[in-house]
Amino acid sequence: MDPKHRQILQRNRLNLVTALNPADICDGLLSKGVFTQDMIDEIQGKITRRDQARQLVIDLETRGSQALPAFLECLRETGQHALAELLQCGDGARLPPSVPIQPSLIPLPVQNTKYAEKPDRPDFTPSRLGPLRPERLPVPNPFSPCESCYKMDASPCGICLIINNVDFGPDCDLKDRKGSDIDCDKMEKRFKALNFEVIAKRNLKYKRIRHEMASLAKRDHSAYDCCVVIILSHGTEANHNRFPGAVHGVDGPAVPVQLITNYLNGQNCPSLQGKPKLFFIQACGGGEKDTGFEVSPDEVEPSLGGIDDQMDAIPISSSSDSLSTSDELDARATLPTPSDILVSYSTFPGYVSWRDTQAGSWYVENLDRVLEENAATDDLVTMLMMVNAAVSQISAKGLYKQMPGSFNFLRKHLYFQSSLS
Repeated sequence: MDPKHRQILQRNRLNLVTALNPADICDGLLSKGVFTQDMIDEIQGKITRRDQARQLVIDLETRGSQALPAFLECLRETGQHALAELLQCGDGARLPPSVPIQPSLIPLPVQNTKYAEKPDRPDFTPSRLGPLRPERLPVPNPFSPCESCYKMDASPCGICLIINNVDFGPDCDLKDRKGSDIDCDKMEKRFKALNFEVIAKRNLKYKRIRHEMASLAKRDHSAYDCCVVIILSHGTEANHNRFPGAVHGVDGPAVPVQLITNYLNGQNCPSLQGKPKLFFIQACGGGEKDTGFEVSPDEVEPSLGGIDDQMDAIPISSSSDSLSTSDELDARATLPTPSDILVSYSTFPGYVSWRDTQAGSWYVENLDRVLEENAATDDLVTMLMMVNAAVSQISAKGLYKQMPGSFNFLRKHLYFQSSLS
């Protein structure tokens, strides 16, 4: 596709996902040779209209130079003139509220259908979960170069392990992390809403953190599309050759983030090969405090942190551990060991991370909000940039700043399942 055409689609992704009726135009795109029957089948296999629209736009960006003109023609043929004119202008403006969205009936698969039961738990919130999804059908090879997005339609999508360290031992010189339970509750509810099986563990010692990671790596993830690990703890610097930082067990010793990621890499967890492994670390990366630098008033919107902000740090640790440090050559067709891994840090390596004892950490609060507001339309990397921007505008005690960041080794775009339809 022409780069200009691709930019038009990307600028208007929100409008397309919100208003497009894929069922109306699939036949037209097939007859015009834009899509193959396999692509149409994949689109129609999505349960919600919104997910169908997202897949259609993703596939459209991979087609030839005539894909956008043919798409515009199909929109006009099916009466979706407002979208056609919007794309013709190519300016990415929002559709006016008066533009109606025509409902479309989407047939559900009738074979091999097995619906997930609602869990019998008091904190289960049906309104935040998407429609029940059928059992997975055979899918294309995840290593196929023609796919620009990770497959994320399994039900549940994957396992989300949350390690929430709050109460630290009296001999380890680490304060209790008041407010961390608020973070844990937010992440548990958020990833349940994104159709993950959530496992929350509280107050784990060093050896127990490693045990939980080893147990997670030994599980069979073949039926899942993704795996998420969220760690809420004190943190410190650590020697590394891939991922910086380390997180403390409640007994004091710190587990390097590099070791934590190694448990789930393609070498040590075969059932997650080619699938995204996401790590969200709410912990300090060191002991430095960032006072920021002056900018013009229109650069930021000042936002003060809570009156009881604390940090999640202690001095540097020399700990370095790794499950695999081999540099041997391999003549087989392989992927790099850390591929399909993303580690999102609440703060820049070496710096403290702030937590409000009453409202939870800056990072988790904004991560939860951004996922709630944007998971239906935006990919993960885009949403993490939104989190970075929001956290960077907050100040602790009117002075100190914080800058989240990510080490991104994903190979494709990642879109979470959404409860919106």
